[in-house]
Amino acid sequence: MTELQPVYYWYFLLVAVVCYFIGCFNFAVILSRIKKDDIRKEGSGNPGTMNMTRTFGAKWGAITLACDVIKGGLPALIGWIIFRNYVFAGTDILVGDFVRYLCGVCVIIGHVFPVTMKFHGGKGIASTWGMFLFALPCDTWWYFFIALVLLVIAALYVVFFNFGSTGSLLGVSAMSIFQAVVFISRYMEELTSGWVIGMLLMILVINLLTWLAHHQNLWQLCAGEEHKTIITAHGSAGQEKKEQEASKQ
Repeated sequence: MTELQPVYYWYFLLVAVVCYFIGCFNFAVILSRIKKDDIRKEGSGNPGTMNMTRTFGAKWGAITLACDVIKGGLPALIGWIIFRNYVFAGTDILVGDFVRYLCGVCVIIGHVFPVTMKFHGGKGIASTWGMFLFALPCDTWWYFFIALVLLVIAALYVVFFNFGSTGSLLGVSAMSIFQAVVFISRYMEELTSGWVIGMLLMILVINLLTWLAHHQNLWQLCAGEEHKTIITAHGSAGQEKKEQEASKQ
């Protein structure tokens, strides 16, 4: 391993800025414009996978999901690949461990608070899932299947209980806890290092961002007013709009 000298730490600022602007690309908005519409004016108004599915159908929802997953995961993977053979000066802490979550948290911040959309973006679940799907296997390749199992459990929760926000948050939280446990066990002798604390804080921030983005759903759930997620009702929002326009003619 090669020590990364402090003089090169400014690279992290460059990584953070680039990843933030990557996060600002909202594929739901871009794809809805291909359909000559604006997803922010349809259904729930959220520029994300679920609203795209309900408005334009399962195909467009799946495309949006895939794009957001790659957007959240690929920067984290690239960051890890670039810095995987470096450790911070005077430590045994892998720079790649820090950078992959720096990439992830900045992409998610860009997705939730994009400067290109006056800081009103999506909720970041798909990008967060993508980040963990790409980042967890950096520790051990078969961790990908652990992440996948956790996502399947979250998806099954949505299918059986029809609360998409709760299932999404449970999936994100489970993967965050798993990664935190991996880091704590790996760096047990260096837990007081600022770099280790920084990694754990970034995982916490990722959770806080996604929970904060769903705060309205959580309040509605507590009040018993949360709308259930009926995935099979795809295209209903778009169909409802057409029927409303036809009635006005």
